[in-house]
Amino acid sequence: MSKYSNIWNPNLWPPFTQIATTTPPTKVIAGDGALLIRDGDQPIIDAISSWWVTLHGHSHPYISNAIATQAERLEQVIFADFVHPQAENLARRLSEITKLQRLFFSDNGSTAVEVALKIACQWWQNRQEPRQQLIAFQGAYHGDTFGAMALGERNLFNAPFENMLFPVSRLPWPATWWEDDEVEQKEARVITQLEKLLETPTVAVILEPLVQGAGGMSMVRPEFLAKVEERIKQAGALLIADEVLTGFGRCGSFFAFQQAGIQPDLLALSKGLTGGFLPMGVTMASEKIFTAFIGEEPKLTLWHGHSFTGNPLGCAAANASLDLLQNNPEKYEQFELRHLPFLKNLSKHPLVKKIRVRGTIAAFDIQAKGPTGYLNTAGQKLKKAAIKRGVFLRPLGNVVYLLPPLCINDSQLEQCYVAIENGLNEL
Repeated sequence: MSKYSNIWNPNLWPPFTQIATTTPPTKVIAGDGALLIRDGDQPIIDAISSWWVTLHGHSHPYISNAIATQAERLEQVIFADFVHPQAENLARRLSEITKLQRLFFSDNGSTAVEVALKIACQWWQNRQEPRQQLIAFQGAYHGDTFGAMALGERNLFNAPFENMLFPVSRLPWPATWWEDDEVEQKEARVITQLEKLLETPTVAVILEPLVQGAGGMSMVRPEFLAKVEERIKQAGALLIADEVLTGFGRCGSFFAFQQAGIQPDLLALSKGLTGGFLPMGVTMASEKIFTAFIGEEPKLTLWHGHSFTGNPLGCAAANASLDLLQNNPEKYEQFELRHLPFLKNLSKHPLVKKIRVRGTIAAFDIQAKGPTGYLNTAGQKLKKAAIKRGVFLRPLGNVVYLLPPLCINDSQLEQCYVAIENGLNEL
């Protein structure tokens, strides 16, 4: 038995955590809106929506009731042989919103990306035009399964598997922020590099529209994405949009790609899909993609699936979440305006640099000593200071961000920013 078992749960293995150097987790016994109810302690504001999934708030009664009602009727059915109303309704609604006609279910964001990757590669095979090159962006994160790892930034997280990952061509991500005078030059250089890479026949280009999440809440302009799509279409390659984070209002529009006026061929969705209630992934595909998998030859089939594909409870949660979004679009469309006065105040702080905001997501870098990126310790110090003030943050190294549920009230949002400012002062 580990020597840490007396302070950590002896049976659990937590994600992204080195228990030798990390404080044991706090027990949460309930959730209520933007609050997490802790065992034996005061409630704390969930300022990052529990890893960006809790869209409308914890224990939202509308979604809870939808799941309960569905559970009394049908909890699960094999989706290869049967279909059910919740899945049909969800597919129709997402098709109408995304303009992508076909929906393939999986279990999470990483598998949604895996499915998109497999579809893209096999599509060219089915057309008898096999291609090899895949293009992704530096700093990207697409998940932790093998295909998704290969597409993402090669770093500490996936270093043990480096020799098992397939090659990917990479482009710089022309991140921008407030008062960035060089953004147009950065974008132009990337477009030139993209044009050069696309001279090689390419399966697909994958990107996180507008915001790279785990890559440091790194943001680009919509007009850059429009130029990227134009070059991809000219080259005849496919465009995969990974909206696992950015979808469902997070960036101020229903989907982030809509702000750029682009149309992906494949779209990976998860996180906010079910309002954070149940794990579910979705890959949307155009009809053009789908038809290449139809034929009497078995090799044309997409041989992929999951035991819980199209789970009725997850579909019920997703449909309920869509109801809430479509009935109250102002909650995500106007959220950025709520961030702005606090960010303007923070911009005066000497430790704050590279402020950026997009929809519900606000972020900045801490001017800190030591390595930049995930291993910088400044964020961990700020995290502890914020928790003392009733706010849960999880900085990405020296990158601090807020990504709260849509239900957070003005007083709670102000408390988040006060906690950040006081924590910065302690640094």
